[in-house]
Amino acid sequence: MTNTAVLVIDMMNTYDHPDAERLAPNVEAIIDPLSKMVDRARDRDDVDLIYVNDNYGDFTAAPGDLVDDALNGQRPDLVRPVAPSKKSRFLTKVRHSAFYATPLDYLLGRLKTECVVLTGQVTEQCILYTALDAYIRHLEVIVPEDAVAHIYDDLGDAALQMMRRNMGARLVTTDDCLT
Repeated sequence: MTNTAVLVIDMMNTYDHPDAERLAPNVEAIIDPLSKMVDRARDRDDVDLIYVNDNYGDFTAAPGDLVDDALNGQRPDLVRPVAPSKKSRFLTKVRHSAFYATPLDYLLGRLKTECVVLTGQVTEQCILYTALDAYIRHLEVIVPEDAVAHIYDDLGDAALQMMRRNMGARLVTTDDCLT
């Protein structure tokens, strides 16, 4: 797999928000396969690992601040296994798509990325909108279903089907990704 970037979306989360109670159990279900995939990506020279995270409206927050806040939040057990290293590429975003008002498009162009692997949360929001923006940029989209977490089961399932049908996304498992 060449020219591939794994995007870890919105995993630096304090879980101190209205949907946290519904979201956290779904993140619990993906944290082990996602952390193993992140480790595989870190070990590969032919895969770029990029964290893209909401800044939660704090325009003074540096990436390290977001990581520290998440590690000191309600569920550090859901953050620690996938926390970025100090050398990780880390972009902040302000809306749902990892592309919107971020330098992600430029970075992927510089890296000559042809394929993005979308992981993280929330399937029916940020993952879906990022998939659409990747698709309209003619990037191949892969979504490991066991590495994305949803808030609502039905919306998460619908979002995955929309990505597959409307955006040509390949739905796989983490075991089938980066092998």
